[in-house]
Amino acid sequence: MKLSDMFSTLAENARMFEERAAQWQDEMSARNDEMTASMRKWQETAMQRQEEINQQMRGYFEEAGENVRNQWQTMQSAWEEQFQRMQEKGEEMREAAKKSGHFPDWAEAYAAQMVSFAQRMQDEASNAIAAATEARAKDNTKKKS
Repeated sequence: MKLSDMFSTLAENARMFEERAAQWQDEMSARNDEMTASMRKWQETAMQRQEEINQQMRGYFEEAGENVRNQWQTMQSAWEEQFQRMQEKGEEMREAAKKSGHFPDWAEAYAAQMVSFAQRMQDEASNAIAAATEARAKDNTKKKS
């Protein structure tokens, strides 16, 4: 093969690679748009669910005594402060990860950690529901006696 043929083949291969890279980039961009739309939809439904939960909570505590409301408000304030600190720390770490060039790895680890945290909170909620159900059943039994 002549040197000129080798350069022609190399140039053709480079052109084909550039076309494929452009195609891959277009596909990734389209998927990113789909993922972004999906994330926005998920966030909207999460906000709706949170509002429903907030309405239920307001209903529960409107019926509760003042002592229970005060205790709950103290606990709620502590949770919100802790969550705010967690968000602030997460934002600091996010910025550091972006600057270091390790953001995708950090984002995946952060997502995994948040899922783990949510699972622990879900377990805690399940225990709280069980305790509340048991307490209400005992209270109803006492009232019937």
